[in-house]
Amino acid sequence: MSHFSGKNILITGGLGFIGSNLARKLVSLSAQVTIVDSLIPEYGGNLFNISDIEDKIKVNISDIRDEYSLKYHVKGMDYIFNLAGQTSHLDSMQDPFTDLEINSRAQLSILEACRRYNPGVKIIFASTRQIYGKPDYLPVDEKHPTRPVDVNGINKLSGEWYHLLYHSVYGIRTSVLRLTNTYGPGMRIKDSRQIFLGIWIRLLLEEKAFEIWEGDQLRDFTYVDDVVDAFLMVAENHSADGQVYNLGGMSPICLRDLGDLLLKIHGHGKKVLKEFPVDRKKIDIGDFYSDYRKIQRELGWIPKISLLEGLTETYEYYKNYQQYYL
Repeated sequence: MSHFSGKNILITGGLGFIGSNLARKLVSLSAQVTIVDSLIPEYGGNLFNISDIEDKIKVNISDIRDEYSLKYHVKGMDYIFNLAGQTSHLDSMQDPFTDLEINSRAQLSILEACRRYNPGVKIIFASTRQIYGKPDYLPVDEKHPTRPVDVNGINKLSGEWYHLLYHSVYGIRTSVLRLTNTYGPGMRIKDSRQIFLGIWIRLLLEEKAFEIWEGDQLRDFTYVDDVVDAFLMVAENHSADGQVYNLGGMSPICLRDLGDLLLKIHGHGKKVLKEFPVDRKKIDIGDFYSDYRKIQRELGWIPKISLLEGLTETYEYYKNYQQYYL
């Protein structure tokens, strides 16, 4: 029997890309899943993401900034997968106060609600590689200094620290996963607010050229199924309480080669190399790929889906369902 069978589980941001994939996996493990999502258009929530499991879960359309509803949401939960957040780095610079409210203040409200009404819950917080800033060395491990280069990174880092503080002071079981370039079915393709791969795939399917800015930067990519596995491993292991873990991909790839791989999958098409736009260049972190050996060593997690396999699955998904994401 699954560890999660019959467990009450809350997923904040559960109509989004990663949250909906996590919900689907938990349903298959016989968990009792509740989703909270604001469905604010810019943040990636999409009801189609749960169309195949909508009769097997509970959905509350609610904003995590509404601290008065959090008491109701957290009560009775065994696990909270805290994925709600504002993910666009550029949006965070153009509207920093909204980013502050969602990625920092609302996280504190969630933890306070748990402290008061459900201190025995386990919370897994979705953080980001962006908190590291420009790397001093590669691959980047958890001991690397944190120097965010944008408002989003600063607020995500504060969200991390709130979770870790509530573990050390109040004994609430919390863990942090730092994600890097998660991709797969369900990701946003309308624009590049989540990951640039989305807009690349959309333009390919529309038979248009996609832009690669400069192209030499190295990145690593994690397929969403591998990310879901990591969340579940961290949730069920007490040894992960109070810990921070990097996730990552099998091996880094430069953006130019990534574009060529997508063109190969599509069969034709065109990419255009351009210089970084000025506003993006100021917050670009250059080459980045993660060292995930800590979670491999302590919990046994490794990425299993190759980039070719994952991109092919993602491309085929949007070839069939792109109309629901535009």
